[in-house]
Amino acid sequence: MKGGIYVLNFYSAVFVDQLKRGRKTATIRLGDKSNKYERGQVVWITVGFRHSPREKIFTAVIDDVEVKRVADLSRRDIEHDNPEFRRLEETKRFLEQIYSRPVSDDDLVTVIRFSQIVEPPRAHLGNGETPHRN
Repeated sequence: MKGGIYVLNFYSAVFVDQLKRGRKTATIRLGDKSNKYERGQVVWITVGFRHSPREKIFTAVIDDVEVKRVADLSRRDIEHDNPEFRRLEETKRFLEQIYSRPVSDDDLVTVIRFSQIVEPPRAHLGNGETPHRN
């Protein structure tokens, strides 16, 4: 891992609600991404398309990075990636759509688990009244 800010970006706005509600707490990425993400790393969670504006949803910490074969994905891996999915076949079809290529049981994937970093509310300055020009 090199210095700088890293981003876990999601291309579909469908995930915004799942992310904000804490229902999506992992992402499954095709290939070995263990050289890019590591436990304890702080990342921005964003949504948007490449070469387009992206919305920062929150800052997160990477809890775990695990490389495995598609066939070895657990039900927990699948549900944390997409709470609407229950079966491996659903996840494979979704990965095929994202990566525009067939995905086999022997392909490597990286399961990246993350937790939102919740910042304390900022202290209010003044008495809460609207400022007036004198």
